[in-house]
Amino acid sequence: MTQTRLAIVGGGIIGRTHADAIRACPGSDLVAIVDPFESGKSLAKDLECPHLETLAALIGLHPDGVIIATPNALHVPQAMTLIRADLPVLVEKPLGDTANSCAALVALSDRTGVPGLVGHHRRHNPIVQAAKTAITEGRFGTLVSGTISATLYKDARYFDVAWRREPGAGGPILINLIHEIDLVRHLFGEITEVTALTSNSQRGFDVEDTAAVILRLETGGLITIALTDAGVGPWCWDTTAGENPARFPAMPAVSHMFAGTQAGMSLPDLSFWTHEGPRDWTVPQVNRLLDRVATDSYIEQIRHFAAVIKGNETPRITLSDGARNIAVIEAIRGSITQRRPVPLGTHRINTSPKPKAMME
Repeated sequence: MTQTRLAIVGGGIIGRTHADAIRACPGSDLVAIVDPFESGKSLAKDLECPHLETLAALIGLHPDGVIIATPNALHVPQAMTLIRADLPVLVEKPLGDTANSCAALVALSDRTGVPGLVGHHRRHNPIVQAAKTAITEGRFGTLVSGTISATLYKDARYFDVAWRREPGAGGPILINLIHEIDLVRHLFGEITEVTALTSNSQRGFDVEDTAAVILRLETGGLITIALTDAGVGPWCWDTTAGENPARFPAMPAVSHMFAGTQAGMSLPDLSFWTHEGPRDWTVPQVNRLLDRVATDSYIEQIRHFAAVIKGNETPRITLSDGARNIAVIEAIRGSITQRRPVPLGTHRINTSPKPKAMME
């Protein structure tokens, strides 16, 4: 087996998560940590791998692929630099600051044929894959309504990192809600209208600490999202799904509830409710849990990235997906400032169906 040589740009928390996944993924090697700060140097020392300080040095090393795990504002410019150097990228979410900058990155990848993926790792999670299968097979029916809770309490130390308090980079809408937007689009299709309210009353930062969002889908369904990083409660994917046990507990609660025309479904427990007889609120319902195969989503993400680099698979989460997610976030921002519903166009940002293989 030819080893896929991967490097990570960014030596923070998520950079370490990716490093652990690379080391746990058969066929992948971690060949460098790129970070000019002491945290990156320390991570490289812990992992006993080379430490580089610049993208120029990384390009000289020319790994097979690069994971970008830097602050949000750096994602697009760094990805463009690496794609121009013929290096495939896996860019952490969110893809970028604006839909326009993300569209420019999509266009560059299309033009060069160098593939790019976005780190919406939930799509690799077996829980999400089981839910998607139930929907695709028609057992769920069409989405009617949904309720998502993303309730987190982030302590004061989390905000010692300045960009987490700054508009355009910080706040739970961009850091946490972006996951929910991608999940909704993956499971149920495009979002056509958004309505949102926010508050910063708990911390008083220039970014929100709480938000309420309503999504209208192309199919007609409605989903409400309650989001906060200043409230106590277990109702959040991160603290219920058991996806990253090194960082988060896995508490016995649900974070997502969806009602379809044929069944009701909750996540992450994969409860799947159907009537024992006719569909009628007076008829009892039975819960048959959906089956799943245990897989680590971060390791699977690395395996998939390596397969894309080799030309064996096409990206599950394209740069176009990442750009569309940012367009939804921008519409949510617009709804907040304009205090009204904001429609989204249904135009899909094009992306190459088959990027060139990078290890031929």
